[in-house]
Amino acid sequence: QVRLVESGGGSVQPGGSMRLSCEISGLSGTIFAIAAVGWYRQAPGKQRELVAEIPSKMTTRYGDSVKGRFTISRDNAKNSVYLEMNSLQPEDTAVYYCNFNTRFWGQGTQVTVSS
Repeated sequence: QVRLVESGGGSVQPGGSMRLSCEISGLSGTIFAIAAVGWYRQAPGKQRELVAEIPSKMTTRYGDSVKGRFTISRDNAKNSVYLEMNSLQPEDTAVYYCNFNTRFWGQGTQVTVSS
């Protein structure tokens, strides 16, 4: 059974930084390495949106609102994906979800940016 566990959320002041982690279990490293992984977010009253994604070939794709501020990375040896977030703003406040292979979702972790 595929399971995604996010960590690293919390509260931060505007301009601050935060790192999210997601560990994916229940599958082999070979399967993980060939699949796309990514981060999405959903703010209250809004639809879930793409934050960043790494397809299997290691290219990256970012949502327009986070380009230049957020960086996604993956460690295939650890079945893990990370999101480094810099210059955080109040509009980045949302529940952040890890996604594996477009099908599987984590439980979400709250990120709150507020002074």
